Amino acid sequence: MLVFRDVCYAYEGEPVLRHVDFQAEKGQAVALCGPNGAGKSTLLRMVNGLIYPDIGSYTFEGTEITAARMRDHRYSKWFHQRVGLIWQNPDIQLFCGSVEDELAFGPRQMGLSEDEVKRRVDDALVLLGLERLRRRAPYTLSGGEKKKTAIASVLTMNPAVWTLDEPMSFLDAEAQEWLLDFLKSLKEAGKTLIFSTHESRMVRELADLRLDIRADHGAEVHAV
Repeated sequence: MLVFRDVCYAYEGEPVLRHVDFQAEKGQAVALCGPNGAGKSTLLRMVNGLIYPDIGSYTFEGTEITAARMRDHRYSKWFHQRVGLIWQNPDIQLFCGSVEDELAFGPRQMGLSEDEVKRRVDDALVLLGLERLRRRAPYTLSGGEKKKTAIASVLTMNPAVWTLDEPMSFLDAEAQEWLLDFLKSLKEAGKTLIFSTHESRMVRELADLRLDIRADHGAEVHAV
C-alpha cells in the first residue's frame, strides 16, 4: 500500500532520517519505535504528504509522493481523504468552535452532502461517547476528551490509513484501554495503522511490523 525506498531527510542540513526502507500492506499495523528525536514524527509527516524525501522515494498505492504531485489539488484532496493523522498533542489539531463543527470540517471539505455530513458526525459522536460534548468548545475539554475529539475528526473522514503520533499521550489508564481496543477494531476492519510509540504493550498487541529508527544508524524492520 505504501513503500519507502532508501529515504533520507534532513532539517537545515541536520540528518533526521537515514536510508529508511519499509513497506506496509493493507490491514497491517506498523509500530515506529526509537528514542525521542530519532525521526518518528518526521516519518509520520512524510507518510501524510506534509514533507518529502531529500533522497529516495515514498510511494502510495503506486504513485510517488512528491511536492509536485501534491500541488495537484485533485490528487492532494483524494490523498488526504485516504490518509489521516492524529497528532500527539490534540491542541494542534483542533481549531473549530465546537466538537460538532470539528467532526464536520473534514467531510464538508470533501464536498459531501449535509445529510451525509450529519450522519457521519452523529455516528462518530455515539461511537466515541462524545454526544454530551457536541456543542462544547474543544479548548474547554480535558486532555482525554480532546484526544477522542481528534480521533473522531479523522473517523468522519473514514481514511484507509490511520497514522498516530504517540497516541497514548494525554490519556489515563482507562482511556488507553479504550484506545487500544478501538485501534484493534480499525485493524480488524482492514485499516492500515502506522503509529509511533514507546509503549511495549501497543507493539506487542497491535503491530505486525516494528520499525526501529535511529537517527545515526538508519532503520531496521522486524516482524512482531
